[in-house]
Amino acid sequence: MAIKVGTDIVSIKRVEESIEKFGNKFLDRFLNAEEIESLKKVESIAGYWAAKEAVAKALGCGIGKELNFKDITIKKNINKAPYFELRSSNFSIIESSLSISHDGGFAIAVVVIVIK
Repeated sequence: MAIKVGTDIVSIKRVEESIEKFGNKFLDRFLNAEEIESLKKVESIAGYWAAKEAVAKALGCGIGKELNFKDITIKKNINKAPYFELRSSNFSIIESSLSISHDGGFAIAVVVIVIK
């Protein structure tokens, strides 16, 4: 068993500029349809970007062939706490935790994963 940690920080302004420049093409690049429907504020969109990057870093593979943005879905539980689901179960995750925050123009996410 191993404990893995991933973190990512992103400029909210950078995400906002990408949305202004590319619109839905930008959102479609890294968000699933249900995520797009649920997100209204640019701060939340930036948080989801950071969360997906943090998941990939915790898994040790980054975003690429083994894992892409759309393989990761960010959801919220009944208490509005974020968590993630993976399309593939190739990573042998036993337990995980996700935290997303935004302040001062940045969004940050931290992921802790316990792997077999």
